[in-house]
Amino acid sequence: MTGSVIFDPLLDWPLVWAAVAMAVLFVAVAVWRGLSGWWLRGLAAAVLLVALFNPSLQQEDRAALSDIVILVVDESASQRIADRPGQAADAIAAVETEVTALGNTELRVVSLGDGEGDQGTLLMTALAEAMAEEPRARLAGAILLTDGQLHDIERAPDLPAPLHTLLTGREADWDRRLVVTNAPAFAILGEPVTLTLRIEDQGAVPAGVGARAKMQIAVDGGAPESFMVPIGEDLELPVTLPHGGMNVIQFLLPVAEGELTDRNNAAVVQINGVRDRLRVLLVSGEPHPGERTWRNLLKSDSSVDLVHFTILRPPEKQDGVPVNELSLIAFPTRELFIDKIDEFDLIIFDRYKRRGILPALYLDNVRQYVEDGGAVLIAAGPDFAQASSLYRSPLGEIIPAAPTSIVIEEGFRPTVTDLGQRHPVTEGLEAFAPDVEEGAGWGRWFRLIDLETDAGHTVMSGIEDRPLLVLDRVGEGRIALLGSDHAWLWSRGFEGGGPQLELLRRLAHWMMKEPELEEEALTVVAEGQTMTITRRTLGDEVGEVELTGPDGAVVTVPLEEVRPGRFEATVEGPEIGLYRLREGGEEAVIALGPSAPREFEQTIADAALLTPMVEAARGGVARIEDGLPDLRKVRAGRPAAGRGWLGITPREAYLTADVTVVPLVSAWLFLLLGSLLIVGAWLREGRR
Repeated sequence: MTGSVIFDPLLDWPLVWAAVAMAVLFVAVAVWRGLSGWWLRGLAAAVLLVALFNPSLQQEDRAALSDIVILVVDESASQRIADRPGQAADAIAAVETEVTALGNTELRVVSLGDGEGDQGTLLMTALAEAMAEEPRARLAGAILLTDGQLHDIERAPDLPAPLHTLLTGREADWDRRLVVTNAPAFAILGEPVTLTLRIEDQGAVPAGVGARAKMQIAVDGGAPESFMVPIGEDLELPVTLPHGGMNVIQFLLPVAEGELTDRNNAAVVQINGVRDRLRVLLVSGEPHPGERTWRNLLKSDSSVDLVHFTILRPPEKQDGVPVNELSLIAFPTRELFIDKIDEFDLIIFDRYKRRGILPALYLDNVRQYVEDGGAVLIAAGPDFAQASSLYRSPLGEIIPAAPTSIVIEEGFRPTVTDLGQRHPVTEGLEAFAPDVEEGAGWGRWFRLIDLETDAGHTVMSGIEDRPLLVLDRVGEGRIALLGSDHAWLWSRGFEGGGPQLELLRRLAHWMMKEPELEEEALTVVAEGQTMTITRRTLGDEVGEVELTGPDGAVVTVPLEEVRPGRFEATVEGPEIGLYRLREGGEEAVIALGPSAPREFEQTIADAALLTPMVEAARGGVARIEDGLPDLRKVRAGRPAAGRGWLGITPREAYLTADVTVVPLVSAWLFLLLGSLLIVGAWLREGRR
């Protein structure tokens, strides 16, 4: 119970002050006139004014409140390495015991993990939010249990009490990390780009650690290559992308002895490979309606450099003129098929047959070009079924189907085979039908070269399921055989036409080994922390995907068939970092956020960022490694830290349960006293 004197005026304050002014004026006039009772008049006025002020005694019934200590526990990724989780657990238990022993003190424990995305440790944000939930008048102190690596120091709140830091980690800790300081988002295929990397050692590096380290480099999850590189220096690495599309380049440092963590020993660079120009060589046989269609299709793409030669002499014209004298411009066969053949990305033979223009040696060079990684598309016409067919040349060794010498000339609609429904070149082509609702499908073709396949995959068929489009891999390269020369009918829109442009685009990209058109592939894309895993196969089923997380934990993910040849699954990544996927012989890697998150840029425990703030709040920093400190109560404004102890400031907060207000003097007493003084003044002045 506490009491205090308060004034609760009977009138509004302006009226009270007006009364005071009038009383002062009244007494001043009395003095000026020389009235002997002026002092009695003044006392009477004072008594009446005090009565107007209404002095009262206020008594409060107070209930003492406990003090509050906030303990902010950093549970971010960097706090989960080495023995820091054990240190944190011991510190929490010790603080709870010490706070209980203080008496009349409560402990609020607040935990925080990694910030959303790659924001790092938002320690000050967690402290500010915890303070906002507690009465400021009861806050006796705050303790941060952390490794000192935080990323929001600018959000530090203003504390009315001491702030302390319990620092995890050990002074002997050291760590090595790999940093990619410069990496382009895309690059031109065939042109080198420069990546800049750096290896840094942090902390108490042992004396036996050398000045060089082994670094492994792997592309698209393939076998890594090892190199010895210097430590502490920028390393410029020229890279030439192996294929178009997304190229995933992984850099890895083997774990060194005594190193704190390997979470920052890996880096992933994802570079989109873009072809500058697609160089295509189109060799046409005798003129036919589809020749210009091929040319127009290829010339419509500004990224295609087309070299086109046509054999204009019809087969029935036999006048004895040598073939090398028939062209307006000499056909540079040696230059194209010997010297510069490797410069072409794709060679197309459109109704071409052997006429002596291309010797067998040149065609054999084309075969070698395919086996070494090149691509050839053969659009077969009637000549393919004759004795002068390309199949009866050195190219026959790699052509996946043999002609039976039968040419079928009747209407048919090209059909995607069951295997073609799974093959990325032809899957979903039905969606390009001109009138799907009425079932009209694509326009008809009227010529089919009868083929017998002995290799490759038949993805489209014609009359009575005869092979129409056959794809095959030969050595490092690829070859496609189209058993008809009537694809131009689609471009002309006959009976609605068909997807000739889309089919040609897919064929070209498949031959260029674009990853999105591989028959057997394991791909993964991410949106935030959500990964969508896709397994493409020509088989009927696949196994489960082994998913290895950044912490080395392995989980299996079942896949569900979403359409023929395509299996998918959606997985939520628990944390940012590098994930490795494997299914059968297919592998893939993906980085959610950076492969080495912000949490692992600095892993050595250090209170340098927190020290200025702690000192300003009269607190202290204590290493858990050196022993857990005691907690003491200290007065406000006094140092709150010393050797082996940390202090909190009792706030002596209270809750007012009841308030009573009673007049200090009875109103009748004021009236009586005032009246006596007035009468006294009158009597004194009257006797005179």
